[in-house]
Amino acid sequence: MREFLFSMTDERKKLLTDLEFRVRQVMYTCDTLKEENVRLKSDLQDIQQQFSERTEQLNQLKTKYDSLKTARTITAASVDVKLAKNKLSKLVREVDKCINLLNS
Repeated sequence: MREFLFSMTDERKKLLTDLEFRVRQVMYTCDTLKEENVRLKSDLQDIQQQFSERTEQLNQLKTKYDSLKTARTITAASVDVKLAKNKLSKLVREVDKCINLLNS
């Protein structure tokens, strides 16, 4: 092995040096990409958490909006009694379904 190293020409030594340099560059790039990957995974997890929270808020707001619509229908001066009864019946059925699911 020593004989090989001593018998290397300057050109081969330069090629070996260049190869070592490029391998180190690739290793550095790999480490950098690994760090970026960890950061991006963390960012993704944060964004997914925010998305879940926003989805829950949206569902709560939809429920509140539906309740407000029902309340306005019931309290309006020109209330169509039949429409109000139908909406209340629908709400009661939904509550009954929820209770049945909880009891199951």
